[in-house]
Amino acid sequence: MNTILLLIASNIFMTVAWYWHLKAPAAYPLIGFIIISWLIALPEYCLAVPANRLGHISLGGAFTAPQLKMIQEAISLSVFIIFSLLILKESPRWQDYVGMVLIMAGLAVALSGRHATPDQQPQQPIQAHSP
Repeated sequence: MNTILLLIASNIFMTVAWYWHLKAPAAYPLIGFIIISWLIALPEYCLAVPANRLGHISLGGAFTAPQLKMIQEAISLSVFIIFSLLILKESPRWQDYVGMVLIMAGLAVALSGRHATPDQQPQQPIQAHSP
């Protein structure tokens, strides 16, 4: 659950970083938008990296890397829809919703029937040996 909560938080930051400037006046210089977006995106990286490490099966988590990516994309779409409606005041078209439902269906397929293989088991911590 921590993995999912961290991914939700990271996607909120990333969505804001990518799209906040669409509501800002066009007269401002592009470089300013880029710098501000990078500053907003920094916390996203600080949340996404631990989310993926906590969630990855090789480090004791429940998901493979492809599953983590699919989960991240599904969360990203969900966060974006809310941002688009509330902040940008733009409603997606029905075709956009259908596309998103298909992506969510892909996530369901990716998460179903997948079990850890022996080479994906959690790694044991390295023990320090005394001389």
